[in-house]
Amino acid sequence: MDFSTLLDRARNTISTNQLLRNQLLWMLLLRIILYTSLMALSYMFTGTQIEIIVLPANLFILLLLVVYLTTIVSAFWLLIYQGSLRKFGFIQTLIDTGFAALLVFFSGSSSSIFSSVFFFPIVAGGLILPRKGGLIAAAAATLLFGAILFLERYGLYPAYLVEYLQHSTSSPLVILNSFSVHGLTFFLAAILSALFGKRLLKTEHALSDSLKNFDRLAILYKQIFDNISTGIVTIDGQGIITSANAAVEKIIGSSNSPLTLIGQNLADIFPRIELTRENQRLTTDFQKDDGCTVRIGYAHMVIQGTEKEQLAAEPPHKIITLRDISDIEKLEQQVRQTEKLAAIGMMSASIAHDFRNPLTAISGSAQVLAKEFSAEGAKSYANFQLTNIIQRESNRLITTIADFLRFSRPEHCHCNWFSLRSCLDEVMQVLRADPAWPNSAKIILDFKGTVDIWADEKQMFTVFNHLIQNGLAFCPEGKQRIVVTANEVRTTDDQEAIEISIKDNGPGLDESKKGQIFEPFFTTRADGTGLGLAIVKQTIEEHHGTLTVQNGAAGGAIFTLQLPLPQ
Repeated sequence: MDFSTLLDRARNTISTNQLLRNQLLWMLLLRIILYTSLMALSYMFTGTQIEIIVLPANLFILLLLVVYLTTIVSAFWLLIYQGSLRKFGFIQTLIDTGFAALLVFFSGSSSSIFSSVFFFPIVAGGLILPRKGGLIAAAAATLLFGAILFLERYGLYPAYLVEYLQHSTSSPLVILNSFSVHGLTFFLAAILSALFGKRLLKTEHALSDSLKNFDRLAILYKQIFDNISTGIVTIDGQGIITSANAAVEKIIGSSNSPLTLIGQNLADIFPRIELTRENQRLTTDFQKDDGCTVRIGYAHMVIQGTEKEQLAAEPPHKIITLRDISDIEKLEQQVRQTEKLAAIGMMSASIAHDFRNPLTAISGSAQVLAKEFSAEGAKSYANFQLTNIIQRESNRLITTIADFLRFSRPEHCHCNWFSLRSCLDEVMQVLRADPAWPNSAKIILDFKGTVDIWADEKQMFTVFNHLIQNGLAFCPEGKQRIVVTANEVRTTDDQEAIEISIKDNGPGLDESKKGQIFEPFFTTRADGTGLGLAIVKQTIEEHHGTLTVQNGAAGGAIFTLQLPLPQ
């Protein structure tokens, strides 16, 4: 049975008032059945050799009509009545007692075969209204039966009863004995029915409380079942799905409600799930409706059935948990790749550190040799050229190793306030001192006033140096233009930041390679190391900033970085 069925059954909990109203309706129906049956029995025994006293047909029909009419009016009144139902029940009990007294009086008084009809309102009152209903009916029945005996004692009864009652004894002791026996019987029946009624009422209250608690628990379990992020499917012994939660819909990407899965075969929905394998870390591929394939991890567990089911050796029911582990497997792969790169980085950093000192010695030695060959003039010109090549390539290797060590062992930033223009001036001063710097290159600082930024000045010097050199490498020869703009903005999380853009006038970026330019060792330059932009991105992220790149409307690439300001 699935949770929706349990929830629907729990919601059918009947309140105490509604239960009492239903019981009173049943009592009215039984009244109709009782008097209709008595009329049928009376006609069955009319004219037989059995000596019984029956009501005349017209009188019985009149009594039956009164019973029907009273019952119908009472039933309609009960359906619309909003007052005390116990009070209504007491009145109906007294009415039933009155009908019983009329039936007994007109069917032979103390000799009537219908005296037991008095027990109907007594028992009904005791069960429906346990505390007072039966006792009130017993008292009313005793008084009415005493009145019937009193009328019989003084001959006040219908004429058709004369032949039956003229020989009956009128001794006061006999009448008192009959009154006492019937009264005692009525009250004993009332007490017994009251005891049973109290027990029944207690059971009803306990059942009502249990159903209410079950209602709350069913709703709670249904909410947990539907809101849990793990997909849960239950199947019967034949593999038919009996329940499924909302997470299953998210995992399989179905546009239908989980309720549509109920009744389908599990193999039709998940054809690659194997429930015969050991319940360890089981995975399978699942193709969604849109054609996308996802990786699903699953586990299954047998639901312990009842003892009867176990003896019958029926196939067990099972619970299957599902989870989309596509992202988890990607993260695991990334972690493994990161661990490999970390190990390689540590080893490479150690090797690079060992290479830097010999390269420095080689560069220094080549510089000394170059001076000596230069002093010898044309005689050693070839040697001078060779030592210049050694010196140039050694310096390039030293720079590459320095970039590699800077990337593999990033420094923590120590932020303070400094002027953006002063920092860029120092960058341009260093760049222009390089012999390879083209005289045609122009760097335009397109921002007014003093712009101060909160960052590590040494690291930002490296960032601007890499970005300007990178942009210059793609500018047209003889027309190199680098434009730097800066202004204060607000980020998406409403935080103040300085936005700095560096634009070149080159051909722009290839859209297919835009996502790779910040990856380590990726480069499109013949003399590039692929570490410059990676260091820039790493540094900006260390400052909790952002770095984006896009092509300008008039051509060229625009690198935009945002540095948050302290609050």
